[in-house]
Amino acid sequence: MQAPIIEIRDLHKSYEGLQVLAGVDLDIRRGETITILGGSGTGKSVLLKLISGLEKPEKGRIKIDKRDIIPLDEDELVPIRRRIGMLFQGAALFDSLSAGENVAYPIREHFRLAEKEIQRIVREKLRLVGLDGVEEKMPAELSGGMKKRVGLARAIAIDPEIILYDEPTTGLDPANTQRINQLIVELQRILKVTSIVVTHDLDSAYQVTDRLALLHQGRIAMKGTKKEFKASAIREVQDFIAKKIVE
Repeated sequence: MQAPIIEIRDLHKSYEGLQVLAGVDLDIRRGETITILGGSGTGKSVLLKLISGLEKPEKGRIKIDKRDIIPLDEDELVPIRRRIGMLFQGAALFDSLSAGENVAYPIREHFRLAEKEIQRIVREKLRLVGLDGVEEKMPAELSGGMKKRVGLARAIAIDPEIILYDEPTTGLDPANTQRINQLIVELQRILKVTSIVVTHDLDSAYQVTDRLALLHQGRIAMKGTKKEFKASAIREVQDFIAKKIVE
């Protein structure tokens, strides 16, 4: 069993007095894909923001390779963030930049490379997500599925060890949903990354993941393999599965 690359302990986060996370404990193993499930507003995306250092909790620890990132300031977080790529919900591309320049953005932020090398990396990453030749296209010219894939190419542009996926299939049709699911699996295999997928889509979760964790009322109600999840007698798990079947 792989040692955890990320250790989360007693994590609390609230907004304007509303408790969102109320004591999350979770280990994420190096090289695995884990999916965080939960309904809308349960704090799934908040958890990703805390792992990436974009926000700070009121209480708790997040250790990446044994180093607690919570006390780190912005300068100290830079080398941590170089190890993490994130696909934001809705892709969050810069509208004023071409697809290629969107992918190049984190490379320029973190490294001093010759322009020829930057363009080589951009082409390579776009090719990995099945988007050869779109470097000059603007986001407005791309379909929703293509935007997600450009966002994914940007997430892997600096060769991260960890990829965070925030609702990667939301708003996509079945064909593009399947394409994104396949890319999550392929990139984990090819790049040997640790993947953390946040979703409410149970079918997608079953396709891409090694383990699942259900976030309910600010805590992890259950974590385990797909087989363990499907067989679980925990009420919160049964309710979540039943709701998704009805939907």
